[in-house]
Amino acid sequence: MRASRFNLWFGRAWLAAGFAFLFLPIVALVVYSFNDSPLPNVWRGFTLKWYAAVVNDNELVAGFVLSLKIAFLTACGSVVLGTLAAFVLVKYRRFAGRTLFSGMVNAPLVMPEVVVGLSLLLMLVSVQRALGFPERGLTTIWLGHLLLGMAYATVVVQARLQELNPQLEEAAMDLGARPAQVFWLVTLPMIGQSLVSAWLLTFTISLDDVVLSNFLSGPGSTTMPLVIFSRARLGLSPSVNVVASLTVAVVVVGILIASYLIARAERQRTLDLAAAARA
Repeated sequence: MRASRFNLWFGRAWLAAGFAFLFLPIVALVVYSFNDSPLPNVWRGFTLKWYAAVVNDNELVAGFVLSLKIAFLTACGSVVLGTLAAFVLVKYRRFAGRTLFSGMVNAPLVMPEVVVGLSLLLMLVSVQRALGFPERGLTTIWLGHLLLGMAYATVVVQARLQELNPQLEEAAMDLGARPAQVFWLVTLPMIGQSLVSAWLLTFTISLDDVVLSNFLSGPGSTTMPLVIFSRARLGLSPSVNVVASLTVAVVVVGILIASYLIARAERQRTLDLAAAARA
């Protein structure tokens, strides 16, 4: 009895220590964004002046807005391409070049970002010299983030597709549904939660990426992580804490909205299954 109680409390303490290790730095960052001291790690009182100062910091605001744009576009594109890639890998077990296709899709997951960024830079520079576009900026950063995000989205969606019962799709086709209708009306709703998870994952990955953005950015297209990284060399100011706090707020709001939508969809799915069982 004592051993089981000790294991219970030890497990809870270990879990609490793990959560503290993960989230206390974020809490400290948010708290120090209200610090009146110009030193980011010395508390001198509560103030909102750094939030007002950030509004007038054009470089930080522009970097923050650019990062949100790229992250949004990356998440949307990654979910679309990742879903298509996962669908091909799961539904079509045998086709010419499947091994090569699977390896190319998963390659960004295991390759260092420095190698990926350098190779993309060389390729895009060659394309620009030959065709005159794209200019290094939002488009090139988005392409780099899309390459990485698609790999993560494919893994998430592929895991969900492999768990689906193929008899549901076969039943829909037996009832006269065409393959496109089966995908839109049967398959897609069942993998909706994985699509949301893939979107949030790729959005977060794009939002805080430094390596690819550093290789693919150009004049006037500096993302927020690059601005913070460049300022960290000279010493951080509390305005950086403000931007980081706003980023945390955006991510938290997004997670809460997604969690609500996923929970509501799951409740509706449970009710539909119960109604079908009664019928």
